[in-house]
Amino acid sequence: MRGERERQISAYLEVLRAVWENRDRLGYAWRILTQGVCDGCALGTSGLRDWTISGIHLCWIRLRLLRLNTMGPLDVRRLDDATRLRAMSESELRRLGRLPMPLVRRRGEPGFRPIAWDDALELIAERVRATAPERIAFYVVSRGTVNETYYVAQKVARLLGTNHIDNSARICHAPSTTALKQTIGYAASTCSYRDWIGTDWLVLIGSDLANNQPVAMKYIHQAKKRGTRIAVINPYREPGLERYWVPSALDSALFGTRVADEFFPIRVGGDIAFLNGVLKHLIANEWVDRAFIAQHTEGWEELVRALQEQSFEHLERLSGTTRERMLDFARLYARARTAVFIWSMGVTMHEHGVANVKAIVNLALARGMLGRPHCGLVAIRGHSGVQGGAEMGAVPNQFPGGLSITEQSAERLAAAWGFPVPAWRGYFVAEMIEAAHRGELDMLYLIGSNLAGVLPDSQFVQEALARIPLRVHHDIVLNPQMLVDPADTVLILPATTRYEMAGGSTETTTERRIIFNPEIPGPRLPEAREEWRVLVEIARRVRPELAAKITFASTEAIREEIARLVPFYEGIQNLRRRGDQIQWGGPRLGEGGRFPTPSGRARFTPLVPPDRDVPAGRFHLTTRRGKQFNSMVFGDRDGLAQARREDVILAPEDMRRLGLCDGDPILVRSESGEFRGRARSGPICPGVVMMYWPEANALIPRGACDPECGMPAFRNAIVEVLPDSAPTA
Repeated sequence: MRGERERQISAYLEVLRAVWENRDRLGYAWRILTQGVCDGCALGTSGLRDWTISGIHLCWIRLRLLRLNTMGPLDVRRLDDATRLRAMSESELRRLGRLPMPLVRRRGEPGFRPIAWDDALELIAERVRATAPERIAFYVVSRGTVNETYYVAQKVARLLGTNHIDNSARICHAPSTTALKQTIGYAASTCSYRDWIGTDWLVLIGSDLANNQPVAMKYIHQAKKRGTRIAVINPYREPGLERYWVPSALDSALFGTRVADEFFPIRVGGDIAFLNGVLKHLIANEWVDRAFIAQHTEGWEELVRALQEQSFEHLERLSGTTRERMLDFARLYARARTAVFIWSMGVTMHEHGVANVKAIVNLALARGMLGRPHCGLVAIRGHSGVQGGAEMGAVPNQFPGGLSITEQSAERLAAAWGFPVPAWRGYFVAEMIEAAHRGELDMLYLIGSNLAGVLPDSQFVQEALARIPLRVHHDIVLNPQMLVDPADTVLILPATTRYEMAGGSTETTTERRIIFNPEIPGPRLPEAREEWRVLVEIARRVRPELAAKITFASTEAIREEIARLVPFYEGIQNLRRRGDQIQWGGPRLGEGGRFPTPSGRARFTPLVPPDRDVPAGRFHLTTRRGKQFNSMVFGDRDGLAQARREDVILAPEDMRRLGLCDGDPILVRSESGEFRGRARSGPICPGVVMMYWPEANALIPRGACDPECGMPAFRNAIVEVLPDSAPTA
């Protein structure tokens, strides 16, 4: 009861906290909230409203991120000694304040000192001129990053001769875009949020909306009132998906919203086995849409043959559940006229993430749940900039518009841009780190991010960063990766926020809505500069003969070029005022059973479930987020799970077998590292341990990635749990 009461009032406490944190600039904070486009998750609100439902739309994540946009500058004297700063956590560094000026630290120096912008830019340009393009890489974070910045970043990279550019979609939804492109021809979610409200079933697979996209819970509340039922497939029975309190809906605020109608617990990595079992039941009982399959798909017979070779005994073992529960899901799905499938990183963060998503596509296609009202596939995005990153071409294997990198596409782009474009595939971000560790990267230009905190094997990542001769960090606040000792030189450049960007900017949401974000009047840091302008200036210095090819007069000029280069972004050039938006592809993709694949049909994929035995006495590691946004931690306590970040959650039967009680100190060990925490019993599948991320990265081995998209396998680790004689503090 105490936990429920805490969850009920937490949203109101967040409002009070936001008022207190921003008390020195309340007017500016209010203008950002009421006029700007949210820089949190990718659901997308303009001001306090959206295009799906009426009423106020606001969540705690946006309130916590608000201070990043309103706080004043840090005292640069704090940066004199990097050693002292390294003892601080990411959240402590963030709270020091905004980066006020360019800073430099050279090898052997204890800390950072100011450097003039002109000197910093010339230093970068000199290094680039002296470096082979294959030894230069760019990485762009998705939190708050806008389409204009992505587009310019990838164009500058290619002007400099490299395709080594990536963004944080790589460690979120690269498997989703890859699988969707291969199966239905669209690398995006197929329906609108309005389709959630009134669908027969919303199916959440490896996704915790209550924790990671809390603004979506108002859609859920409205959907439940319209009769929508919700099924959850996950190794952990998420408390926030049991009951949730939507603070801006009076009935939910008072009594809560019962969320999940059905829970289907499965093993970590058991998604394909479970969904294949469901398909076997659908086929055996003739619960499939034969007309849709015949008219609009291909590969059905191959899928049926592959499923015939997979026994239920085998699928039960791999999924961690029974054929009866598979039949239960098949029955509820068979009775549904409409369904929307929503998934997140519980599905994608595997070596077989692409295959996981294809298994969901198979299930949707089997009953024709695409291209109709209240039907669709939704890879729900956690960062406001993720959807636009790949569509702008800020990835190593695609050009703008999602075009694969080939000799022919490179030649076409070169003709449009007026300079040669490299035709080789660049490094995914994990490959950048591997190359840096081998001494094969001379410059890494980072816009935002904290790679040392988000990639597997944190120690290895820090070693790799320490071997790069020039690291450039363009950001608004300090973070731990900036403090890794320089191999030669580290530059920190102060960035503007999206709300300070002259001429406004755009972001693309999970539902493919391109929203204009206006510049918000307010205080400015005199030396903070927009990332795209800095990149253009570097390119002009490196290749002055091509200056006219890379110069943009404004963000409006960038949007005009995007519209020319990316056909499905036609209309972005007309977005100029607050509230302006377009939804590329319309409300639903695949309407009428038409798909932009070579055959014009959607494709079924025969899939063999991954078979990975966990040795006796070992556990499969999975992770969750707490009071945080991506790797930015805002609190030590997770109010939804009623746990702390040091807690390691195990099934009650595993706790008994190990002789553990709640709060006992334990040591979790893998081939990569170890973690000291405290045992906690929770509603999770036996044989699985759940820890908080990014702390769990110390246990996750590097090197394992989805071979099709470069997604690091964050849920691949096998760990041992032992009583610990050296308890945590």
